[in-house]
Amino acid sequence: MLSISQELVDAIWAHARADHPDEACGVIAGPVDSDTPTRYIPMRNAAMSPTFYEFDSLELLKLYRDLDDRDEEPVVIYHSHTSTEAHPSRTDIAYASEPGAHYVLVSTREELAGANEFRSFRIVDGIVTEEPVQIR
Repeated sequence: MLSISQELVDAIWAHARADHPDEACGVIAGPVDSDTPTRYIPMRNAAMSPTFYEFDSLELLKLYRDLDDRDEEPVVIYHSHTSTEAHPSRTDIAYASEPGAHYVLVSTREELAGANEFRSFRIVDGIVTEEPVQIR
């Protein structure tokens, strides 16, 4: 189960809405082995696409160095879908490289105006498992 603060959920939503119609993406870091998301890190979608996200490689390198320096790891990796439901696509699954992370997806598609489709998944070796989300 993903346990996450309302403040972090609100930050993800704000980023997703601000970047719409392109997909937004980012990371929420936490202390190593804690499974506790604490530090919100919005990233730039280098693909600048409504159907695909890609972390900028230099920004990602800087992030991992910073995480190492702070004894943190990516607890949540998030992105938005702009015209489909908040469920991992085949591409999302193929690029999921952090087996310990919670993969959070939100949908900003128009028919959801005002709705909150916020979902979390574990993706390990191509297997997707949806998990409950507890907002605290």
